[in-house]
Amino acid sequence: YSINVTLDGCVDHRAGSTDEELHRFWAEKLAQADALLFGRVIYEMMEAAWRGPARPGERPDWMEPFARTIDAAKKYVVSSTLDRVDWNAELLLGTPGRGDLGQAVEQLKREPGKGLFVGGVKLPLALAELGLIDEYELVVHPRLVGHGPTLFAGLLKHIDLKLVSRLEFGSGSVAMRYEPRR
Repeated sequence: YSINVTLDGCVDHRAGSTDEELHRFWAEKLAQADALLFGRVIYEMMEAAWRGPARPGERPDWMEPFARTIDAAKKYVVSSTLDRVDWNAELLLGTPGRGDLGQAVEQLKREPGKGLFVGGVKLPLALAELGLIDEYELVVHPRLVGHGPTLFAGLLKHIDLKLVSRLEFGSGSVAMRYEPRR
């Protein structure tokens, strides 16, 4: 699970800051996964922002490696409201009789490869409750915004983590990777 978060815990995608170094970092992270696992909200947000080529002048050239990486990535979408998805995506759950979230994600995790990359807010909360997140990577931005949404609001039991890596960026943002203590 990877996400940008402000120092005061806000995960609203408009609240963080971005630059070329962070976009390069995220493009490398996405490229390390076999597939992306998104809930409906993050899927629709990312598709609107990154699908297909940008119109000339729509975004800086340094965003293009990230855009190409996420556009090409295999995606699984967890949704109870969508009937279909495209953009290299497959609906993991959504219609009655398709199974439960835990079983579906456990099946994906058993497949050979490099693993899944999970983003968003609500889906990771459900996956954390099920004990299905193997790594938590937070890129903490040196910004206070005074609003939410916040990470893991409503978590039913605490999850102890151990720090396994830390990387500081020129912007002052810090990427911290944690694993659950088992």
